[in-house]
Amino acid sequence: MELRQIQYFVAVAEDLHFGRAAERLHIGQPAVSQQVRRLERELSAELFDRSGRTVTLTPAGRELLPEGRAVLEAMDSFTAKAQRLAARGDATFRVGISSALGERLDDFLDALPDRGAGTRFEFQTLDAHTRLEEVRAGRLDAAFVRGLESAPGLLFLKLWQDPLVVALPAAHEGAGRDRLSLADLARLPLRIAPRAENPVLFDTVVLACRRAGFEPAFGPPSTGLQETLAEIGAGADGWIPLYPAAAGAVSSRRVAVLPLDGEPIAVRMSLALRADEDPGRLGLLAETSARVREKFAGKDLSR
Repeated sequence: MELRQIQYFVAVAEDLHFGRAAERLHIGQPAVSQQVRRLERELSAELFDRSGRTVTLTPAGRELLPEGRAVLEAMDSFTAKAQRLAARGDATFRVGISSALGERLDDFLDALPDRGAGTRFEFQTLDAHTRLEEVRAGRLDAAFVRGLESAPGLLFLKLWQDPLVVALPAAHEGAGRDRLSLADLARLPLRIAPRAENPVLFDTVVLACRRAGFEPAFGPPSTGLQETLAEIGAGADGWIPLYPAAAGAVSSRRVAVLPLDGEPIAVRMSLALRADEDPGRLGLLAETSARVREKFAGKDLSR
């Protein structure tokens, strides 16, 4: 017995016409008739009554039709799952990232489970707003984003909390300490990108300053990390908040980088995906994200 024989039987049973069934199957009618006859011989049962002007199912044919449909449905399910497994094993994920991920990106890739060994990643460095829009439009499969927990049409997988550190002039009186309190920076101008460019970081830092008892005095806006660090190293008053992964960008001995004492200023990092992402691909990223969360749970990431 061949699978095509069952396929032809079901098609004829649904159309009750060998010619129409053949058209639907895109093969010649003689082939359909021949294979159905062969199936009947193998089953030792007549499936169709051909004695009248129209074709009808015999009692045996009516009994076997649901079973035939179930066989074909099982085959479709088998084929679809095999294709998903193949795609999962050799998947390519297009992922949006920021320039400040640093070694955290390595940590994420190291957390891929064994079943994701064949997975490839293509990365694009984009601003946060563009990353989300590209995921929503389907041009990216996922994106690393900070500070957001929900957005229409998107699913967010929590990764870790980024406790901010601060860069300030090495000549500052507090630069020799192991840690600074945020209040120690009250008299220094805050150098930070305009809120329109990074509302999550801006709002998080300003709120933390207010909780520490002062309203931050803003210096010239930061237009780029390296430029701002160079200005601070050259003697300009000011401090700049940094994600820990970006602290390695500080190479000047004139600039000190310190963690903050007390309650950390932390920003949540998540992986954003489309809410209707394929379950197989979603499962791989969800398992990887869970492994990352477990790795960093309770750890101080400010150093």
